[in-house]
Amino acid sequence: MHAYEEAYAKSIENPAAFWADIAAHFQWRKPWDLTLDWNFVEPHVRWFMGGKLNITENCIDRHLTDKGNQPAIIWEPNDPEEAHRVLTYRQLYDKVCQFAHVLRNNGVNKGDRVCIYMGMTPELAIAVLACARVGAIHSVIFGGFSAQSIADRLQDAHAEFIITSDGAFRGTKDIPLKAVIDDALIACPFVKRVIVSTRTRTPISMIKGRDVWWEDEIKKIETLGLHDFEPEVMESEDPLFILYTSGSTGKPKGVVHACAGYMVYTNYSFINVFQYQPGEIHFCTADIGWITGHSYIVYGPLSAGATSLMFEGIPTWPDASRFWDIVDKHQVNILYTAPTAIRSLMSFGTAPLAGRSLQSLRILGTVGEPINEEAWQWYYTQVGKEKCPIVDTWWQTETGGILISNLAGITPAKPAFATLPLPGVLPVLVDEKGEIIHENNVSGNLCLTAPWPSVIRTTYGDHERCRTNYFATYPNMYFTGDGAYRDEKGNYRITGRVDDVLNVSGHRIGTAEVENAINMHAGVIESAVVGFPHDVKGQGIYAYVVYAGDSLADTHLTQQDILQTVTRVIGAIAKPDKIQFVSGLPKTRSGKIMRRILRKIAEGELDNIGDTTTLLDPGVVEEIKQGRFEK
Repeated sequence: MHAYEEAYAKSIENPAAFWADIAAHFQWRKPWDLTLDWNFVEPHVRWFMGGKLNITENCIDRHLTDKGNQPAIIWEPNDPEEAHRVLTYRQLYDKVCQFAHVLRNNGVNKGDRVCIYMGMTPELAIAVLACARVGAIHSVIFGGFSAQSIADRLQDAHAEFIITSDGAFRGTKDIPLKAVIDDALIACPFVKRVIVSTRTRTPISMIKGRDVWWEDEIKKIETLGLHDFEPEVMESEDPLFILYTSGSTGKPKGVVHACAGYMVYTNYSFINVFQYQPGEIHFCTADIGWITGHSYIVYGPLSAGATSLMFEGIPTWPDASRFWDIVDKHQVNILYTAPTAIRSLMSFGTAPLAGRSLQSLRILGTVGEPINEEAWQWYYTQVGKEKCPIVDTWWQTETGGILISNLAGITPAKPAFATLPLPGVLPVLVDEKGEIIHENNVSGNLCLTAPWPSVIRTTYGDHERCRTNYFATYPNMYFTGDGAYRDEKGNYRITGRVDDVLNVSGHRIGTAEVENAINMHAGVIESAVVGFPHDVKGQGIYAYVVYAGDSLADTHLTQQDILQTVTRVIGAIAKPDKIQFVSGLPKTRSGKIMRRILRKIAEGELDNIGDTTTLLDPGVVEEIKQGRFEK
């Protein structure tokens, strides 16, 4: 704790000197001239200006001398009967260089945008790193988005090159990736080349002159006898990737991250939050299509010389013991997953954990949303056997890396709290008037008052959108869009999106807080809470609740029990006005609950739900509409 306080104080007193010390440990082609130049008005943030580097030299090349034979990536396939694959740092280097030659051979140059739409195979990581090696800007799209969503992103980035697979395996599903790309490309005639890797052996259409097979292109490189690929020398502030995140307007925002700052911060946050020790196996269960996969499957672990485990499947297939089997099989030391996954696995009880040792686990982590206390306790006792610290990490696509989290075994954990900021991160709470709240035991809007190295640089092709979304709400601050509570010791608890805060009879109530209370009820698997117009209170609370199994014998009594639970946990003011039991919630494929849809249903706007194509199960929306309470 003392070391943390010392580092934090140093990072605040002189951020440039603090980050310069950390950046000095990396491999640079040319040292930087100026560590930091910034303002949050335009906004304009530049780190390590004048420096030259290539991130792949820091993720691969520099480890070859001492870690060449160490596993860089362990790949666990969807089907447990299929053999897993291990790529050492030397093998990863060879494959990345080889595919970099393929990209160059197919006309990809520095600054070109390359869209990657693949399943969770090692080829996805290889494609990402090969793009970075040739200086192309990669834009990974999660392998579950619709053709329309892909077309929107391709048009926004004007990506002329695509890397995809014939298909992907996910649980019992075969996802036809190439067919979806073909549909997307009807609206994108500017695309010059589609490189297709083989995974599912699904019959696909290959268009002459546009589509080529990954394997055929690799053979060409082998025939030419090309091996090493000299990495493109990049400026510190050159874009590394674009990652699209949903915007409030419906049009996706292309978040841009820069080469040097992103590298320095993901490495620093990975090593410190997880207290990574050399030789450990780090298993982040996210998809590389999301920022978590970028930062904590690929760039953070590899830049640290770690072993990163990639998983193609889902936690509940072929049964709910899959995660635990993977942990034991590969002797995983760090498990980093989402509260959604934890709650889903909780619903199966402890039987899937029976006979699994899990003794290799040293650190547990959560990401993506605030974790409720019940799920935290289950994770701690059943999975971690009460010996593994849990890091509850708060961050965003736009922040590039973890900003607020306890550091495993170093700073104290507190259930349902992200706790303290990392060194270099300056959070503040702001009230409705935009005034900074200095005291503790308060709630407010979470903002950041100074830049960290991996802060968003711009939204691709539309800097004004970046300014208005993140920097215009409160002068000279980055506005996270989240609300937070700060306790008497300065620990932060994220209370949910600010637009998910309800105003009930003049009281501000965070939906995450109400959900946390509902989820404490023994029979509840998960819940989602939204506001709806209420004649007396202004806003009422509408709760959608997924209840365990077929045990819902008396609906009315169960509703009363849940109301009692909420009253006990928060107080009568937070009791839901309406509780609707549902079999599932509308979620994106990353597990995010689409509260926008639930809000529309609660408000009675049944014919104005909006696009449901990106949902994991669009059918659940119809079921919820049918069961809706009338006003």
